[in-house]
Amino acid sequence: MNNRLKDLRAERGWSQGDLAAALNVSRQTVNALENGRYDPSLPLAFQIAALFAARIEDIFIP
Repeated sequence: MNNRLKDLRAERGWSQGDLAAALNVSRQTVNALENGRYDPSLPLAFQIAALFAARIEDIFIP
């Protein structure tokens, strides 16, 4: 699944570690999400959307 996670994170000047800490996941999970190797669970997708004040469909592109 494609997504804008890396761009949104970079816009805020956050490292993968910063985002991982905010989401309470590992940095490896953030890396896998950004590279499309891992699809987030629905609760994690909602958490990401809330963190970036965006809709899930504005971040994750099927």
